[in-house]
Amino acid sequence: MLGKIAPTEKNFEMAPVVLQAGYSILRKKGRVGRVGEDVLLCFRMFSSVIIIFGLIVFETISSIDNAIVNAHVLKSLPEKYRKFFLFWGLIFAVFLVRGLLPILIVWMANISTPFTEVVRLAFSDPATTEQALEHSKPLLLLGGGVYLFFVFLSWLFLEEKKYAFFAEHFIHRQSVWFYAISSIFITAVIYLSVQVNPWMALSASIGSTAFFLTDGFRKNAEEKEKNLAAASMSAISKILYLEVLDASFSIDGVVGAFAFTISVPLILIGNGIGAFVVREFTIRGLNVITKFAYLKNGAMYSIGMLGGLMIFESFGREFPFWAAPLNTCLLLGVFLYLSVREIKMAKKFLA
Repeated sequence: MLGKIAPTEKNFEMAPVVLQAGYSILRKKGRVGRVGEDVLLCFRMFSSVIIIFGLIVFETISSIDNAIVNAHVLKSLPEKYRKFFLFWGLIFAVFLVRGLLPILIVWMANISTPFTEVVRLAFSDPATTEQALEHSKPLLLLGGGVYLFFVFLSWLFLEEKKYAFFAEHFIHRQSVWFYAISSIFITAVIYLSVQVNPWMALSASIGSTAFFLTDGFRKNAEEKEKNLAAASMSAISKILYLEVLDASFSIDGVVGAFAFTISVPLILIGNGIGAFVVREFTIRGLNVITKFAYLKNGAMYSIGMLGGLMIFESFGREFPFWAAPLNTCLLLGVFLYLSVREIKMAKKFLA
């Protein structure tokens, strides 16, 4: 029976040291009651803020390519259609894609639970939902982790890029090995999954299938981008295609969000704000953001890191709530520094 969650030591196993110490003192004095609940509430608020911040950063850097494509196509649209896309497109991206997709993913991991019940639980009592979904969490994390790690491997081996390190250039030259390494990787994951839970093996297989489906769509979209910029296509056709393209790009951000939390409201808030930031870059700051040559590298390493975290966590390895946000911000900081250094070196060379 689902009820309110009382503050226990288990709730605090991932809490900051200060909160753990404060809770221990209150417990010794026999004053764990209303005060203990207040401390627990403060911790939840603190962790929620950190998670939302990490989600915003991840959604923003993982959607840079999307913003670039949108900006190029929007240049060929009349002003009224640009405004239409930027307003209604944002509503569609936040509420219908980034809002509905996480719920669908959670429901697919709990297919025996009615969809309406998943929606009700997700928004009426998120904490209880997280406990109720604990049994299906490994399935959700493994499928998402495999998907994200394949995205990272594909970028590392196959995609043209600005090389931040010599190793990236070397690996890209060995692109033929992507298929061999991917096959060995998914075979190993499925083998290990079968030892734990056969349903986890199916989840890993679904994650790899989802990658190849979306990857094929994106490659086709890249070829169609030139046609989108052509004047012969109607404005409505371009807007509809951009919406579909945005939905495909948003999958990485939504799947990666589960490395931060399985709370649907937090995912909706973080990814929603991130989508708004990306729209702002599309309108105003795209020329600035494209100067930072290695941000895409940072996004891809972040995706690979989150995929790895999700896979390890699905097999029982626990990580503190701040692990995903901290690693995402650190990787962004590293590649932002490399980008700034590149800009300075280019200016010196031109001078």
